[in-house]
Amino acid sequence: MLRTRLRLPRPPPSSIQRYSHYKPLPTPPNLSIIETPEDSQKARSWISQFKQSPIPRKSVELSFSASSGPGGQHVNRTNSKATLRCSLDSGWIPPWAKQTLSKSPQYVASTASLLITSSFSRSQLQNVNDCLSKLHDLILSAASSTLKNETPVEQKKHVAKLEDIAKQRRRKEKSHRSDLKRSRGKASGGAWD
Repeated sequence: MLRTRLRLPRPPPSSIQRYSHYKPLPTPPNLSIIETPEDSQKARSWISQFKQSPIPRKSVELSFSASSGPGGQHVNRTNSKATLRCSLDSGWIPPWAKQTLSKSPQYVASTASLLITSSFSRSQLQNVNDCLSKLHDLILSAASSTLKNETPVEQKKHVAKLEDIAKQRRRKEKSHRSDLKRSRGKASGGAWD
C-alpha cells in the first residue's frame, strides 16, 4: 500500500502579508530636534502609533548562545540566550531619539547599534520576546524623554493667580516694613536729647 500526501498549493505572498499579525512599524517624522508645538504634536502622534505596534523579528538581528544560570543540563545543551542587535540607522527609529539612545548603556559605539540580551527564561522564544520588549521600551522612553509636557490652560491660570497673590503679599510686607521704619525715625515730644 502506497501512501501519498496531498499537497495544497501555497497561497500567494500578498495574502500571506495580509494575514500577518504584525503591522509595519510607523515611520517617524523627520525631526532631528523638537522645537515647535507642531513638532511635538507630530512626535506624540508617532509615539502613540508606536506604542500599539510590536517590533517584528525581521526588523532586528538576532543571535543565540548557551545561557548560564539555573536550568541544569538543559542550559548547557541549548542555545536559549537571545542577543538582539538593532542599528540606530534603522528607518523606524525616530531621529530625535538617536542622541538619547547613543548615551544608553545598551549602545555599542563601534557598530552604532543597540545590543540587548536576555537569558531570564529557559525558552529561546521567551527570551527573544523579552529582548523585543526591552528594545520597544527603550525606544519609547528615549523618544518621549525629549518631549516637553504641555501645561494645561487651567494650571497656567492657577499659577498666574498664585504669582499675583505672592506679589501683593510681598508689596504689603514691604509697605508695612517701610511704615515701621518711618515711624522709628520720627522723634516725638519726649525724645532723647
